Amino acid sequence: MLKLCLSVLLVLQLAALGTANPSNSAVSSGEASAAQARYGIELSRWGIHNNGTHPVETTKGINNALKWAAKNGKKVTLLPSGTYLIDKNSRINMVSDMTFELPEDAVLQKETNGKERYELMYIGYGVNNVTLKGGTYKGDRNSHDYTKKDNRHTAGTHESGFGILTEGASNVTIDGVKSTDFTGDGLMLGGHGTMVKDLYEDHFVQGDLNDKGINYSNPKKIRTRAPLTFDNAIFKNERVFELSNAIKLPGTFDIYFYKANGRFLQKLAGKKVRDIIPIPVGAAQFHLVFNQSGKKGAYIEYWNRVVTKNAVVKNSEFAFNRRQGITVGGADNVLITNNSLHDTKGTAPQSGIDLEGGFGENGYRNSNVVIKGNKFYNNAAYDVILYDGRNAVVEDNHLASKGVIGLAVSEPFTGATVRNNHFDGTRIVAAHDVTFLGNKMNDSYTTLDGPNIKIDGMTFTDSMFSISAKVPFGVSASNVTIHNTKKSDSGLSIWGKPVHLKNVTITGEPTLRAVSGGAAEGSIFDNLKVIGFNTNYGLALPPGTYNKCVFEGAEGGDYGAISAAQAGKYVFDGCSFKSASTSAINLLGDHPKLDLTVKNSTFELLGDSPAISVQAAGSVVLENNTITANKLTNTGIELIKLNDYWKRKEKHDILKAVIRGNTITSNLAAIGISTVNAGTGAPAYTVENNTLTKAKLALKANDAVTNNTVK
Repeated sequence: MLKLCLSVLLVLQLAALGTANPSNSAVSSGEASAAQARYGIELSRWGIHNNGTHPVETTKGINNALKWAAKNGKKVTLLPSGTYLIDKNSRINMVSDMTFELPEDAVLQKETNGKERYELMYIGYGVNNVTLKGGTYKGDRNSHDYTKKDNRHTAGTHESGFGILTEGASNVTIDGVKSTDFTGDGLMLGGHGTMVKDLYEDHFVQGDLNDKGINYSNPKKIRTRAPLTFDNAIFKNERVFELSNAIKLPGTFDIYFYKANGRFLQKLAGKKVRDIIPIPVGAAQFHLVFNQSGKKGAYIEYWNRVVTKNAVVKNSEFAFNRRQGITVGGADNVLITNNSLHDTKGTAPQSGIDLEGGFGENGYRNSNVVIKGNKFYNNAAYDVILYDGRNAVVEDNHLASKGVIGLAVSEPFTGATVRNNHFDGTRIVAAHDVTFLGNKMNDSYTTLDGPNIKIDGMTFTDSMFSISAKVPFGVSASNVTIHNTKKSDSGLSIWGKPVHLKNVTITGEPTLRAVSGGAAEGSIFDNLKVIGFNTNYGLALPPGTYNKCVFEGAEGGDYGAISAAQAGKYVFDGCSFKSASTSAINLLGDHPKLDLTVKNSTFELLGDSPAISVQAAGSVVLENNTITANKLTNTGIELIKLNDYWKRKEKHDILKAVIRGNTITSNLAAIGISTVNAGTGAPAYTVENNTLTKAKLALKANDAVTNNTVK
């Protein structure tokens, strides 16, 4: 009150000066108006206690003060420091066009209770233009009685104790607030629903309506017996509706609008359950027509649903809540920025932020949500969930709840953009319809299913970039870097259907394989680079086409081959292979149903190892490759070999081979091309137009050998 009196005094002084200087008049008028619009709530006047006592009186007093302030033109209400105990059986009901401001050391404390659902602050339908600023909103989770039930039909989970709840409000800002220790969520942005009518089979008759809205007989269709009206009070302000929860009815219908006098207005064909349908100007009633002959067991609901609109949550903290930090459970046009969300634990889902309106379960739609620049840590299961809704941006966040899911995008969600986030020890699980741009991850892994998942510009450190595509090319990635800086299970793992990856670079030695997988054939890898991979375990490449790829093994391993050892087609075109000096083998082909083509590629061998070894295949084509082996110490090395000495007396398992146009250079008279150990009954292989320097040929007698040059 002292500050308010001083402000008013200053305004009066400026007003007096303004008579001599007209320019001061505007200043004094503006300050006077601002001072008059602010109201420091008088505790004694309203029976409010700030010492943590008298919850009933305190809650009633705050509500009465807010209502009085709104009626008297106040735009800002302020409470002084202290602890305000909020009644367990009621709540603060916010009013429109008002900022409710608390100092940093003011606490609104929910009284200990045993309710499954409660709210501390409620911003309901019809309440607009609200700002909550500062202070702490604190729940009773540590003293709550979890043994009670609100009624015998409730679940008994006590997960709906909300710090701040909005239901269909609009233009809401939450700024600099702490919301902690609630049995449910620190904040819920939700919707307000009105079920206007539910329709059962008796509400339908067999028949149809023509394009002029007139009844006629049609045994293949059913229509509403009586028209549905827009008489409900909700339609005075909300001029949309929807149909939902259809049972034994098709998911689409035709709708016919009429004026109050029954005159036909218009028809809308092919509308869907859960479509938001605008009410045409002049429409007072409507009929529905469904394309089915029977009505037995038919049921559908006629609703108006209003979600929270235009909400901003910023500079705030949501911590130590049982269920969620923030739930977006029915909202449109939401910005959540520069908040701290941490230590969510107690009852599922246990997420920092969860976009979940239950739309598929007859709930509310989420749309156009931006989650930007927030910090997440110590949440028990998730940092961010995009469960249902459409069009979200997750950007510039630090998601650091170690060992849990940093981001989950579920089947019911469409249209997510995930940009410039740091997944710090947290993983990504995405079902479909996500674009990832410029993100980074360390010490974790991804689970990406598709379809319509696109990654562009992502950096992984000691993490597994794992893809399990559900449909062909449902996942694509480009400009990805994977750094293995310590011995961990990290790298690239490809499963499921084919994918297309472009400009992926993997460096360093993981614990096991830097590339592994078992995807169906058909994947495309453009400019994949695997540098310094673990040569004890090698690479287990999935079938696919490898264009201009680079493979270089680390020193120290002795066997880890680059394995093309699955059924299907492998093509290496324009690739570069560099083996470690300790490696016993480089590129290995080994499967009865292998179709292997290596062409236009280079092999640099730094030790005594073959460039290409094929142990089993349906078809092998080695064409126009360059093999350089200038550090051999053993003349018995076979640089290209089909099968090996120990299998020479077994039945052949390479059905077809063409070795053509290759250039092979060695420092010793090693064996450049070997087919002699292909096995019993091996067919003639084509060996032609190859150039060997120092190296020699060791071929079967029945091979088709032409135009080879041995220098």
